[in-house]
Amino acid sequence: MKKILVLCTGNSCRSQIAEGYLRQFAGDRASVYSAGVETHGVNPKAISIMKEDGIDISLHTSNNIDEYREIDFDFVITVCDNARERCPYFPTNAQKLHYNFPDPAKATGSEEEITKEFRRVREMIKAYCEDFIKEKF
Repeated sequence: MKKILVLCTGNSCRSQIAEGYLRQFAGDRASVYSAGVETHGVNPKAISIMKEDGIDISLHTSNNIDEYREIDFDFVITVCDNARERCPYFPTNAQKLHYNFPDPAKATGSEEEITKEFRRVREMIKAYCEDFIKEKF
C-alpha cells in the first residue's frame, strides 16, 4: 500500500481537503496523511464545504510534520509555497510533488464571498487529487 503525505503551512484547510479527496479516490490503495509545518486546527469552513461534497473531515486533526518522521512515504505533496520552502528533510525516497493552491482561509468579503472562495479552491484540489490518483495508481 502506498503512503501519501499532504503538507501545508498550518494543516487546517488545503491539506485537510486534499487528504479527504485522496482517501476517497485512492480507497484501500493508499494510506493518506496530512500535516503542517505548524498546526492551526482544522478550519470549520473546510469541514462544512467538504460535507457539501459528501466527505466528512470533521474527525481529522491538525498534525505537525514531526509526527510523521518515521514513516517512509511514497509521495509527499506540498500544497502551498510556504510548506515547500519550509519542508524539512525527510530521509525517504518519496516522490515530491508541489501545487500552490490559493489559501481560502485568507478570503475576505461577505460570508457568501468567503464560502464561494472555499468552494472554488475545493474544486481545484478535488481535480488535482483525482488526476493524481489516476496517474500514480
